[in-house]
Amino acid sequence: MSNATASTAIRPFRVEIAQADLDDLQARLARTRLPQPAPVDDWESGTPTSYLRDAVARWRDGFDWRAAEARMNEHPHFTTEIDGQTIHFVHVTSAHENATPLLLAHTYPGSFADYLDVIGPLVDPVAHGGRAEDAFDVVIPDAPGFGFSQPVTEAGWTTARVAAAYDTLMRRLGYESYGIHGSDNGAMVARELGLLDPDGFLGLHVLQLFSFPSGDPAEFEKLEPQDYAGLEHMQWFQSVGGYNTMNASRPQTIAAGLSDSPVGLLAYSELFNSFGNGTSLVPLDAILTEVSIAWFANASAGMSRAYRENALAEAEPRVSAARTGVAVFADDFQTIKVFAERDNSHIVHWSRFERGGHYAALEVPEVLAGDIRAFFATA
Repeated sequence: MSNATASTAIRPFRVEIAQADLDDLQARLARTRLPQPAPVDDWESGTPTSYLRDAVARWRDGFDWRAAEARMNEHPHFTTEIDGQTIHFVHVTSAHENATPLLLAHTYPGSFADYLDVIGPLVDPVAHGGRAEDAFDVVIPDAPGFGFSQPVTEAGWTTARVAAAYDTLMRRLGYESYGIHGSDNGAMVARELGLLDPDGFLGLHVLQLFSFPSGDPAEFEKLEPQDYAGLEHMQWFQSVGGYNTMNASRPQTIAAGLSDSPVGLLAYSELFNSFGNGTSLVPLDAILTEVSIAWFANASAGMSRAYRENALAEAEPRVSAARTGVAVFADDFQTIKVFAERDNSHIVHWSRFERGGHYAALEVPEVLAGDIRAFFATA
């Protein structure tokens, strides 16, 4: 096999964590030293000690990693090398003819596991109350620095570079056209794909468009009442988003603690609970699955460094003309349409949901799958 052939090969992969690594995790959890609780032990100053105490007890004595592992391995996993980086991904094809190829881009601090609950509704919509013509083939990569796309081999993995790598992945899998859905980090990658606008691109469906006020007073004249609530949510999130600054400036410093302490990693993954300011519907076992993946893959440094790569990129703002759909969930970042339409000139789908938040794929997967189907049905 030539070096060129080897570098483009697609290799089967299984999630198989060695028993010694499971035993090491259990031993570390057994030696947990929790912090002194805050005077008011709630989410206002960070992850509450009471939450950590209960979550660690579940992680030690109730959470079944082998069952989670088996569930992951119900789907075909692969790795391939793109731009010098190993990319891990799940690829599930539909039994329905002419299924639409769809890439699912995950969150921070998530992984491919974000989407385990939406694979069925997307790949087999008939079994979930949908139509055969709305079926998808799904491709779910771990971004470089996340999950099993480890280790990161070089600097420079910005969201734009990740988007280009994802296009290469879809072409390597034989797809001439495809769409993408994303939330959080995945939403930013999706928008970068829209800016790239490769041949056959069917559009992006996202949970957030991160557009902010420009300072033009005329923008505020167009705001609707619900938009002011969105502005308040922006201000709240800025007040609690210290991890943004830490990841973007000192990723290796924080990674030292997160790579050595599973409870530190769990606490630092507070967004699964705290993004909705106490409204999160993400089940604890789903959080423990995500944190366990990051722990076993030793992904903390790569996940944190992803923020620094984007901070260093200093990319010029650009307007996206790609076909775009937005689903706004009640307890998520509230994308404000006036600002979003300034930065994205072809928004053709806009929906709001009264239940669910930032991690909708983990909270209300059937609702999310339905909105994805609705957007791509008109592509």
